[in-house]
Amino acid sequence: MVGGSLVRPRRIRSQQQRRLRPQWFQPLGLAASLAVLAGVVLAEEVSVTDLLTQARSAYRSGDHTRAISLATRAVELDPQNPQGFHFRGQLYEMQGRHRQAIADYDAVLKLNPDVVEVYNRRGSEHFKLGHIEASIADFDRAIELNPGQEPYHWQRGISYYYAGLFEKGRAQFQSHQQVNANDVENAVWHFLCGARLVGVTQARQSLLDIEGDRRVPMMEIYRLFRGEGTIDEVMRAARGGDGDPAVRNRQLFYAHLYLGLYHEALGDETEARRHLVLAADRYPVNHYMGDVARVHADRLRQQ
Repeated sequence: MVGGSLVRPRRIRSQQQRRLRPQWFQPLGLAASLAVLAGVVLAEEVSVTDLLTQARSAYRSGDHTRAISLATRAVELDPQNPQGFHFRGQLYEMQGRHRQAIADYDAVLKLNPDVVEVYNRRGSEHFKLGHIEASIADFDRAIELNPGQEPYHWQRGISYYYAGLFEKGRAQFQSHQQVNANDVENAVWHFLCGARLVGVTQARQSLLDIEGDRRVPMMEIYRLFRGEGTIDEVMRAARGGDGDPAVRNRQLFYAHLYLGLYHEALGDETEARRHLVLAADRYPVNHYMGDVARVHADRLRQQ
């Protein structure tokens, strides 16, 4: 008590106490400080799994750029974990960025050389770039690791065709018939390989039996290759339907793809080129056969 007034005693903090207090704590309120601490903890605990889960969510919502960014963070967080490379490779694949996809699949297989799916994916990406021999090597390795997959591997049959390995291609499509008995496309590729080996007439005699391919205009295409139908019938069926533009585009794609291949088998290079370029450029489709048409058209342009 001095001069009759109360003076509160000052609390003296030790030097050790002052050192323990974080420098950034003073200007922040308690709630803000806790928020910063929480952010630090979350940043430290984020995992490759978390990032890839977020990347999948971003991709499903249509934000493909963010999906790739998150997958890249997963790769950078743990470059010894193949999951990040695998998922980012699939994202690149779906965007048509084939070289980047191959680079990521290379990284996966360097870390884990026995992943069948990745050999199949990398083989498909090599095919889309016109790397036919590399695609066959990857497909062969996938089948070596999982022999039960062989009858299903029509993609390898197509690569065999473009590599000029027609006997192997015909055998592959013959095998595929055992697990997919009503696919006109399989019968046509079997025919195409046979035509290169024994000529169109004998290839027709051994054309695989197909009964129920419901896709338009597949049965018209089948009858054409069988020697019983006409080009006009194929095109008339392809132009039909309920008027849905996407459906008609798909029908016209298949019509022009297989008319081009038909003319090529008959030796009519001009009509083959015309139809294949139409399939690839005017009526493109976003799946493997769309890539087949594009690869074929590019090869014709280079010639």
